Amino acid sequence: MTESKSMILGCSGHTITPEERSFYQGEQPWGFILFGRNISEPAQIADLVASLRDSVGRDAPVFIDQEGGRVQRIRPPILQHYPSGQALGDIYRQDRERGLRAAWLMSRLHAFDLLKFGINVDCLPVLDVPVEGSSNVIGNRAYGSDPVTVTEMGRAAADGLKAGGVLPVMKHIPGHGRGFADSHHELPVVSVPRAELEAHDFPPFVALKDELMAMTCHVVFTDIDPTNPATTSRKVIEEIIRGHIGFQGLLLSDDTSMNALKGTIGERAANIIAGGCDIVLHCNGVMDEMQQVVRNVPALTGASLARAKAVEAAFGKNDGADEAAVRAEFDAMFAVA
Repeated sequence: MTESKSMILGCSGHTITPEERSFYQGEQPWGFILFGRNISEPAQIADLVASLRDSVGRDAPVFIDQEGGRVQRIRPPILQHYPSGQALGDIYRQDRERGLRAAWLMSRLHAFDLLKFGINVDCLPVLDVPVEGSSNVIGNRAYGSDPVTVTEMGRAAADGLKAGGVLPVMKHIPGHGRGFADSHHELPVVSVPRAELEAHDFPPFVALKDELMAMTCHVVFTDIDPTNPATTSRKVIEEIIRGHIGFQGLLLSDDTSMNALKGTIGERAANIIAGGCDIVLHCNGVMDEMQQVVRNVPALTGASLARAKAVEAAFGKNDGADEAAVRAEFDAMFAVA
């Protein structure tokens, strides 16, 4: 079997085209990611997921951003609308244990929801700690504005996913909370001292360093590397993410097509790998961009391959909880919050 390449790719629509099928078969992305453009109705989602896996001839991981709030790719009427991280954090601020339970329950429901379609990775929890005045790109996606709240709620959310057999991806390491620009459109530059970042921004990632996957942020931290955003910075990845934070899991870039990154799509992909990320994430399903990506990413080997295999080995665990009971508890809790 052909080796998997160090990339996660999207697709263009509700079904994969013959061109996409041939491309995926030949290029062997390690995984796939779905967005709103890929969603129409339940049977279609399940069929798309199955066809993506069939195209590479293996049980490839399939990712989605199903946070709740404004970042929820599968929406009503297919799935219920879930509250934002901030709304869960509001419960926590009133009653810590109740808030932690709410975060766990919502993630457990995400796992029930997603596995029905064959989706087995949710890009959650958001561990960013916003500061006043920062870009709304994080905003109410965050559980709170202090590292303790974000850490505790993020851990509960990750644990709820894993209890249901879906793996979490913590994001956006080492922290997007101080970004005063939206990295989808321009490059945020954070100029506070490293000591302040270590006290405020990095702690949630340190606390959850043993999770299997994390996604980088396209943010420049001038006191660490004034030239390169974290996603392409060997210094940030080696000194901060692998060093200070201690994360040894599979490191995914944020989306390659976001305009915070400079250069062509191919150059961005090459820079992501050169900086030390294990996986290049490319989301928009545009074929000519994906062709640029594949020319600049290697096969998964060495430590990156070992990390990917650790992820693959972790699938399939499930606590056997009753979905109706979990949903009833969550809905009742949130209704009276």
